[in-house]
Amino acid sequence: MRPINIGLTQEQRQGVINLLNQDLADAYLLLVKTKKYHWDVVGPQFRSLHQLWEEHYEKLTLNIDALAERVRALGGYPIGSMEGFLKVATLKEHAGDVPTATGMVSNLVEDHEQVIRNFRDHVDRSAEEFHDQGTSDFLTGLMEQHEEMAWMLRSFIEGQAIDSDGRQSVAQAKTPVGV
Repeated sequence: MRPINIGLTQEQRQGVINLLNQDLADAYLLLVKTKKYHWDVVGPQFRSLHQLWEEHYEKLTLNIDALAERVRALGGYPIGSMEGFLKVATLKEHAGDVPTATGMVSNLVEDHEQVIRNFRDHVDRSAEEFHDQGTSDFLTGLMEQHEEMAWMLRSFIEGQAIDSDGRQSVAQAKTPVGV
């Protein structure tokens, strides 16, 4: 087999592959949670959440394929088993837990925010530690998608009054939390 000659050493490529496989594992866990919540959500917000989560799991599915293909482009092999995903993922399962609709949204916000923090670290490490600006750029694009998904989910549970200039309403700001 001809060695890969793309301006990165085997060690640099392997470092990036390890980061990508962690991102792939987190993406799979997030996909499974999103699908499960899509199936199990009930209540007055059923339709809107059901549709939102369908949009999200479709994006996640595309991102999973892109992550795996990036691993292959660098000469590695993507993790391909749930056992493998669970070993390297930073996200945790909530097996057996079926929260309320708001609890589901909150769990997904936390997971997306963890993924975003991981991407920020992986973007920097890809560029600075492994000198792979291509992967850094690729991960930046994925991070931006997760930022949008997290924002949509946060918006669902925030529900604060906002003035026309974008600031929180003065009356709302003075109301104690939980009142």
